[in-house]
Amino acid sequence: MTIQERILRTQNLLGLAQENAQSQEEKDFLATAVDALWFIWRNGQMYEFEEYRRDQDADAPLRVIAAFDTEDEAHAWLKAQPRVPLLAKVLIADQYHVVMCSDDQQKRYLPPDLTIAYYIQELTRDGSPPATARFDTLEEARAWFNAQCAPLPWTVIQVGGAHYLAVHYRNIHHRALFPFSIVERLEKLTPSEP
Repeated sequence: MTIQERILRTQNLLGLAQENAQSQEEKDFLATAVDALWFIWRNGQMYEFEEYRRDQDADAPLRVIAAFDTEDEAHAWLKAQPRVPLLAKVLIADQYHVVMCSDDQQKRYLPPDLTIAYYIQELTRDGSPPATARFDTLEEARAWFNAQCAPLPWTVIQVGGAHYLAVHYRNIHHRALFPFSIVERLEKLTPSEP
């Protein structure tokens, strides 16, 4: 089934649910869902939505909309945006940040975000998944990952005995390696029991 067919069938189902909704509030919520699908369709974002769904089906980490080497680059980009992509995720030096702003969009922020740490924590809840490749150095791991023609959305690798999550962000053509040790940040946030 194509993404166009999927969107049309979903809109039909939502339309039927809207007709049978018990309250105006329910009808309004369902109309919002239909409008969101029309927004995707009419703004030429069907293929992006299809990729997003593929990533969701692959249990990939949350997507990011941009990646930067430095905070200065990221802030310059954010300042240049006519509309703030509120709550979107970006990478700065391969660390997740979330886009925030004041109500009037004049003050814009990129605070660090622990999304990837939570993802890795959940991924390793029942033990580390097996590594698909092993390397002695990060340089070797990066060279291998960058040489992959069609990498999976994510895979686990091992570098010098440490586990890493290798993530391919297809939407922005970026690849990043995240050490499993990032989960330690979460443990520092969790108060220890007496």
